[in-house]
Amino acid sequence: MQFTKTPDWLDWYANPSKPRFQLPRGAVDAHCHVFGPGAQFPFAPERKYTPCDASKDQLFALRDHLGFARNVVVQATCHGADNSAMVDALAHSNGMARGVATVRRSVTDDELQRMHEAGVRGVRFNFVKRLVDFTPKDELLEIAGRIARLGWHVVIYFEAQDLPELLDFFTALPTDVVIDHMGRPDVTKPIDGPEFALLLKFMREHPNVWSKVSCPERLSVGGPPALDGERDAYRDVVPFARRVVEEFPDRVLWGTDWPHPNLKNHMPDDGLLVDFIPHIATTPELQRKLLVDNPMRLYWPEERTTAPGSKS
Repeated sequence: MQFTKTPDWLDWYANPSKPRFQLPRGAVDAHCHVFGPGAQFPFAPERKYTPCDASKDQLFALRDHLGFARNVVVQATCHGADNSAMVDALAHSNGMARGVATVRRSVTDDELQRMHEAGVRGVRFNFVKRLVDFTPKDELLEIAGRIARLGWHVVIYFEAQDLPELLDFFTALPTDVVIDHMGRPDVTKPIDGPEFALLLKFMREHPNVWSKVSCPERLSVGGPPALDGERDAYRDVVPFARRVVEEFPDRVLWGTDWPHPNLKNHMPDDGLLVDFIPHIATTPELQRKLLVDNPMRLYWPEERTTAPGSKS
């Protein structure tokens, strides 16, 4: 099938620079996507956007260029609950990728088991209204109960202003819970203000809750962007991400978010985006936990021991 991209769609940065920051050995890009290619893996009829193609081969080439060893491929909303493109990427990764799926109540136990054998280790629940249609919370809780038996976790994507109404649901989940992109904080508000304080309180009171400190390019208001050699990008996001990394060093993850769907004003150079990392994880120990120890514990537990306090 042929697909026409959403008008004004920004394609991923074609020739990323080489990061100056040397990633620790075994580093994991713990949040990235594949889109199609649409001719092989058609986009979902109910999608809210139509992206450019971004194949597994292009993802793995970026992985090698940036210096990562492994990927966690998160199902993109443009593919709906058809996880074929994501699972295909896992199948061609030589065991160096794990996946996060989108499933519906109708998924069978056999289908879940096949995904588990392919390398899927979580499901994503998306609460960003402009990206997905509403799914009843009782259906999501049923799904969470079923995937808990496989040792999977739930990834939650929401915006900061919606956290108060979602907290009771999140705390009822019977799995480890991973927050996408720090719950998209408004970085124009005080870091010690009530909105970000609620996220920190949520993590403090629930040791099964993790957070990705990724996507500064989505959160930044003042920049500067990761373009034109800028090695000190997205300075307005740094205090928020650093706070989460330093308070919860054993429950944080980082990912490129390649190929950066739905960005509106610029497309970051992924090499410069990697150079954001030492600004938020300021010591070799914090960098190793963020990029190696934590994602390995969550996605390749057979190679690591499980941390105390985990529900997995």
